Amino acid sequence: MNLRMASAVALTAFPLCAAAFGPSDYIYVPAVTYGEHEIDFKSGAWKHKSGEDALSASSIGYGFGVTQRWFTELYRKYERPEGEATHFDAWEWENKLQLTETGEYPVDTGLIVELERPKDRSEGYEVRFGPLFQTETGKIQLNGNVIFERHYRADAVPPLQLGYQWQVKYRWQPKLELGFQGFGELGQWNHWAPAEERSHRIGPAVFGKLAFGNRQAIRYNAAWLVGASTAAPSHNLRLQVEYEF
Repeated sequence: MNLRMASAVALTAFPLCAAAFGPSDYIYVPAVTYGEHEIDFKSGAWKHKSGEDALSASSIGYGFGVTQRWFTELYRKYERPEGEATHFDAWEWENKLQLTETGEYPVDTGLIVELERPKDRSEGYEVRFGPLFQTETGKIQLNGNVIFERHYRADAVPPLQLGYQWQVKYRWQPKLELGFQGFGELGQWNHWAPAEERSHRIGPAVFGKLAFGNRQAIRYNAAWLVGASTAAPSHNLRLQVEYEF
């Protein structure tokens, strides 16, 4: 088994071996495109097995590739609990750093750092960060991310939380690619929650890019995730659409 294949196997197995992801959260990838502008829309909804109220969330953001290694984006986030009107939820500032050149090593690496300021000031500030990994073997692309989350200046400050993301994508053709995605929250980073309290979601996903020339394109991805643990939402539909220019 060569090094690239070993890396692929490791990334696939990674989630099987909490940061609190929302219904519209997406899979981070390590690559940065210098000079690229982006308008990004995300939306998602989920329902819990336990009978808890459903929740919908969405966001709209603008991003820019500041350098060959740094992409920054500002989001305005919205939320709609079941039976309520959609309302403003938070501002989020996302920064992605590409740590290695694409294809230079068997595994491409990056770093995500996010700062969120909720409308509810009792929640303080939320900081999310973690390493991003990606590798390819043939037409298969594999992603695996470890995500940490911490709240500051909140009325209640829980310990540093740990979560993960993973993705498998088959590059069939640029306009339509197929795969799977997964999200999980494990609890406190150095003392995981009991198995019944951990959240794991997994499901099929579609991806694609519609190019229009002159660096303009629409890129999309969507997934239908189901709960793989008792603490997870039973169903979660998520969508992301980006206009790049």
